[in-house]
Amino acid sequence: MSTPPLAGAGMPPGAFSGPQAQAAREVNTASLCRIGQETVQDIVFRTMEIFQLLRNMQLPNGVTYHTGTYQDRLAKLQEHLRQLSILFRKLRLVYDKCNENCAGLDPVPIEQLIPYVEEDGSKHDDRGVASQLRFASEERREIMEVNKKLKQKNQQLKQIMDQLRNLIWDINAMLAMRN
Repeated sequence: MSTPPLAGAGMPPGAFSGPQAQAAREVNTASLCRIGQETVQDIVFRTMEIFQLLRNMQLPNGVTYHTGTYQDRLAKLQEHLRQLSILFRKLRLVYDKCNENCAGLDPVPIEQLIPYVEEDGSKHDDRGVASQLRFASEERREIMEVNKKLKQKNQQLKQIMDQLRNLIWDINAMLAMRN
């Protein structure tokens, strides 16, 4: 599964010699996933920086501002947006390459990924089938109870988030009135 390196993979051509050069050029799916993960982290970091810049910018509300400062912040913002665009293109390349590498693989059914230990002789025994059915119905009942509790907790969390949102709204309104 040898693939050519991505552009900008961080290794200049000819950095290694012999078998190390071949290993540096081979990029497997796992390393592509790691590169993709790092790219997503970079995208999140750049996005946070963009929001930080936007938060620090003043709104055009008739207040005079320094043109130089405005131009500097605008240039930084445009540079971050350009780098963000590059990172998204890199992520798309990694995604396409991973899909290309995995295209020939047969998908494994999910049931085969779950470890299962059979009891000897219970598979063909009527009592074994009855006990399996009883176990399955108990397990289903437990899952339904857990789902019900989970829904209740989610509703509680939603109420708390709504209360916090209203509290923050009130605090911001009071701060705005104070200014």
